[in-house]
Amino acid sequence: MKFSKPLCLSILLLFVSKINAQEFKLGKVSIAELEQKVHPKDSSAAAAVLYTRGKTRIEYDENDGFINLTDVETRIKIYKKEGYNWANKGVWYYNTSNLPEKVSFTDAYTYNLIDGKVEKVKLKSEGIFDEVVDKFRGRKKITMPNVKEGSVVEFRYTIRSPRDNTIREWDFQATIPINYSEFITYIPQYYVFNSRQKGYVFPKITSIKNSKSIVFRNKERSLSGGTGVASTSFSTSKLDYSEIQTTYLAVDFPAIKEEAYVNNIDNYVSSIQHELSMTNFPNSPMKTYSTDWNSVVTTIYNYDDFGPELNKTGYFEEDLKTLLGDKKNADEKIIAILNHVKSNVKWNNYTGYTCDNGVRKAYKEKTGNIADINLILTAMLRYAGLTANPVLVSTRSNGISFFPNRNAFDYVIAAVETPSGNVLLDASDKFSTPNVLPLRTLNWLGRLIRKDGSSEEVDLMPKKASNDIVFINYSIDPEGKVTGKTRRQFTDYNAMITRENIFSLKEEEYLEKLENENNKIEVSDYSKTNEKDLLMPITESYSFAGNNLCEVIGGKIYVSPMLFFTNEKNPFKQEVREYPVDFGYPFLDKYNIIIRIPEGFAVETLPKPAIINMEDNLGSFKFNIASDGSTLQLNIQHQINEAIVSTDQYDMLKEYYKGMIAKETEKIVLKRI
Repeated sequence: MKFSKPLCLSILLLFVSKINAQEFKLGKVSIAELEQKVHPKDSSAAAAVLYTRGKTRIEYDENDGFINLTDVETRIKIYKKEGYNWANKGVWYYNTSNLPEKVSFTDAYTYNLIDGKVEKVKLKSEGIFDEVVDKFRGRKKITMPNVKEGSVVEFRYTIRSPRDNTIREWDFQATIPINYSEFITYIPQYYVFNSRQKGYVFPKITSIKNSKSIVFRNKERSLSGGTGVASTSFSTSKLDYSEIQTTYLAVDFPAIKEEAYVNNIDNYVSSIQHELSMTNFPNSPMKTYSTDWNSVVTTIYNYDDFGPELNKTGYFEEDLKTLLGDKKNADEKIIAILNHVKSNVKWNNYTGYTCDNGVRKAYKEKTGNIADINLILTAMLRYAGLTANPVLVSTRSNGISFFPNRNAFDYVIAAVETPSGNVLLDASDKFSTPNVLPLRTLNWLGRLIRKDGSSEEVDLMPKKASNDIVFINYSIDPEGKVTGKTRRQFTDYNAMITRENIFSLKEEEYLEKLENENNKIEVSDYSKTNEKDLLMPITESYSFAGNNLCEVIGGKIYVSPMLFFTNEKNPFKQEVREYPVDFGYPFLDKYNIIIRIPEGFAVETLPKPAIINMEDNLGSFKFNIASDGSTLQLNIQHQINEAIVSTDQYDMLKEYYKGMIAKETEKIVLKRI
């Protein structure tokens, strides 16, 4: 059957009008909502947001001028025990003397259906508490009472902020389905905000203009003629202005699913972000803000706790003269200065691109935040005659900086410009080396700022492969017990991660973890080299034994030749991949394996050699095996050449992993002779 265009349009308009006409009101929980056992469109959902509505209004306050008020009300259905955490809510707020925000919860109830009747339990004061997030922020949290499978919880919270220049990001997606999400902004004509959407599904947007006014109450005291008696007079004045009301509406948005090798799932959540672009108040000049990246970085560089800190050198000059006395070239200077800062200023676990203590105090007290440490590093590199500049970074947890704004960044590193390219440095991590940064910073692009205020993008993603080279020599006895030795060498990012793993545990704890993660092997004669020489590959060596590394069936021995190094599961299972695959860094895994088969046995079946190449030099897998009587020799190589793989290449990557895992899990079959 065919529909005419006018009829289709009528149906669409009717559908939209019904969506907009839906009435959601706190306290009006229905029996149907309580009776629902599973989500109608996602039976796997542990919970669902039945509706959530947020309103952000910039309005005038008699005492504080323009302020920001945000009201949010939410109703959530709990289907399974795994969804209980959705009955808790935390809202962060700034908690400093110059920026005191307030968060308050109201109308918070849990609803259950008991013997066909609705039971309503109110949130009590003991379920509301504050916690410290960091020295700048707190979090108001609630834990809803009497939550069960089938419960519906609802609550309202308000954020009152003296910041009239910020609108909080609103998410239309979560890791559970959201049936209805509405976000409304009310912005006076004096403000211009740039709005940006991200994600793969988008809300419907409508805007209208409202007439608003502010009434000012004036009080004047004066002396009446010649008597000296003071009198007070009152007057009012009125200012009319317009306000843009914008509504974002999302209906039946699916849960966003975690997938393997995703940088930060929040980067792909459907949301709306706002950044102040301009203000134009009556009787005041127009003021522009973050219109492009150059204006953003110029603003940041001119902060008192950023650019000026780079000009301070007196506190370290004597130390640096001694340190650099015999250093002849740039590489030697870079390493010496990097190690000096790492040894003398410890990270206090606070991020940020502006100084907390200030470079002088941080150096003296030997502790500071990221900006304190890496601006000290940058200043020292400049003092040593190197072309060094700070690079603004958004960490993985902060998300990708999609558009120009000061809040896009939460971190700063140093870069030294050399004829062969930038050398990126971070002195906050004791295991980092030149161009091997902490994993938290590997987040696509950073922004380098020069003294003259110019800036440019810096690719943070590594190009050089990090190696994991494994040598295994093992024997199989007639009962299938395996004994052997392993030597494993790591470079670059693999080396940094290995050092972090080794030094985070006592040796016996580390070895116990090594045994448990590798099919319950027994490890002995463990040793390591270059664990403290960061510029060298780190190497681990150990002997191992295992009774469950082979299968003995019907007098035959079945063994996966890579033993506990075998990749057994394909991490890429989705039919369609919506997000890029983020490996973090390119890598090369290489295995050289020698197997001695037991006396009285011969090879019945060997896996065949194989080569799998991906297009565009994305990666390759090579599997070679040779038999020499009682000895088998294998050479296996798995290489990925790009840190980030686009969604367009996902099908190819998925098939590559499928073929690789099929080959790695093929068994060698040994039979008695």
